[in-house]
Amino acid sequence: MKVIHELTQLLFPIRCYGCNAIGLSICSLCRREWHPHYYLTHLDKIKVHSAILYSPTASKIILAAKENGLAGADHLIIEAIVHVIKRGDFTSSNARLVPIPSASGNRRRRGRDFMYEICKEISQQTQIPVSPLLTIVRKVSDQSGLSAKDRASNMHGAFALKPGMFPRGDLLLIDDVVTTGASVSEATRALQSGGLRVLGSVTACVTQPLR
Repeated sequence: MKVIHELTQLLFPIRCYGCNAIGLSICSLCRREWHPHYYLTHLDKIKVHSAILYSPTASKIILAAKENGLAGADHLIIEAIVHVIKRGDFTSSNARLVPIPSASGNRRRRGRDFMYEICKEISQQTQIPVSPLLTIVRKVSDQSGLSAKDRASNMHGAFALKPGMFPRGDLLLIDDVVTTGASVSEATRALQSGGLRVLGSVTACVTQPLR
């Protein structure tokens, strides 16, 4: 088995998700930019708890997980979010994890519901149940390149509470990165319109400063 492993490494060497250097899935230099801390920001009355300041390295790690489906990159995102959940002491609260939903086209292209799959792994580590309460009810444009105002307009009214979903307890929105906060704000609106209480949002990454 050791010989097979060594041959595999020769044919398909492990490369850093951040800089593509051969050797480790994340090298020591990129680990400096992907080292979980604890950042608390606010979107109006919504508290956003994050682990990593968004950077080129963080962007590549998120893309490696979200678009390329690399398990090692998934693990880094899960590790970051679990770190924040424990730092925020959410494991002792009566909370539920609510993943921010992806558009159906993205789910088909990736072959999975990215944030829901991430949330299931987080749930196993934190013992906080997952409640996929939200659904997308209209088409939204690609957020890349849009201003904060345009992102808010693009997302407004895009989410709705799934029929028959009325969980007890506080809700924690989970996403990979928060930039302008348009998705978090829209998800909060949709949940609160159903009479549910949103405790806040937990993300792996946050832009600095939060726009």
